[in-house]
Amino acid sequence: MSDPAAVQTTLASEQPALSPAPEVATPSKPAAEANEAPREVPAPEIKETSATDAAPQSDMLATKATPAEGEKKEPTVTSTPVTTAADDAKVPDEDKEPQNTLTERFTRAEWDVLKKFRAELPEIFAEAYTDKADGKTAPITFWGVPIDPQNPKADARVSVILMKFLRARNLNPTAAREMLVNTLRWRESFNVEAVMKEEFPEDIFGNMGKIYGLDKERRPVVYNLYGGNSDLKAVFSDVQRFIRWRVALQERSILLLDFNEVDQMIQIHDYAGVSMSSRDANSKAAASEASNIFSSHYPETLYRKFFVNVPTLLSWIFWAFKAIIPSATMAKMSMVGSGDNALRKALLPYVDSKELPKRYGGDAEAF
Repeated sequence: MSDPAAVQTTLASEQPALSPAPEVATPSKPAAEANEAPREVPAPEIKETSATDAAPQSDMLATKATPAEGEKKEPTVTSTPVTTAADDAKVPDEDKEPQNTLTERFTRAEWDVLKKFRAELPEIFAEAYTDKADGKTAPITFWGVPIDPQNPKADARVSVILMKFLRARNLNPTAAREMLVNTLRWRESFNVEAVMKEEFPEDIFGNMGKIYGLDKERRPVVYNLYGGNSDLKAVFSDVQRFIRWRVALQERSILLLDFNEVDQMIQIHDYAGVSMSSRDANSKAAASEASNIFSSHYPETLYRKFFVNVPTLLSWIFWAFKAIIPSATMAKMSMVGSGDNALRKALLPYVDSKELPKRYGGDAEAF
């Protein structure tokens, strides 16, 4: 986390439909006969259609007139509603369910896959919790959101979470299922709930990670301070303790997401004070394991990642790995130099100055 391996591993980690035109049966005008006075045509009788026959956006009127004797009736012309691209992205009426700001952005293709994926939740739970008799039906809490495998559509937040696994696997339900099963198993074996209650030495980890402020879209901002403790030997002396602390920091960050309007965070990785001499087997092992955990079990939770105060050599390593990093992942990452001007230029477009600590070019009196 605090060396070239840390950089390497952190890199790995929508017009409404037109109303039908009123249905009008127009009386034909009788032909005038020689030496015969014009025939008086009765005034049209206007009749309003029933509500069930009316178009959603307008009332349809039917105008009926009695044609002159011998006169043929003109055919009734009925217009057909126009379907637009916007309609295609909407959830069909028969499939209406609770929505929020995030689910309303799903595409039709995403909805189609999501519904099938949700229907598999009981089997997914059964596969993940093989040692539980009620594993297939028992609700769980995942990232602070209750998930009932028998009625997942009841809470729009559940759909947001499941979509993360689908998007992480390019809407491949089979691959997304495997990822979700593995994540459920990992959370159980890692005992995330216990880790959240664990107390970690303040003198070792107190300055290593901070959650402070929100970006301009109300996303939480998380700071990873790799040089926050000069005694890196103490930080990485117990690799599993470091991993538990790092997962706890990630979970606390996740709990700040409401999954109604906000479902991602911004991370700032600060390498100030990091040198090549800090590299050892333990730090490399910790960085590798942490990266694997976040990429495997926290899909699509990152909005942007900024690497700041990066030493020249580590910066070179970042660019060296650019060629093998997926473009979608690379688009979320920015390598920033040091100094107020560089930091402000990179961070202020995302984080307001009053939310950004002074050490990163903002005005906030923070850590």
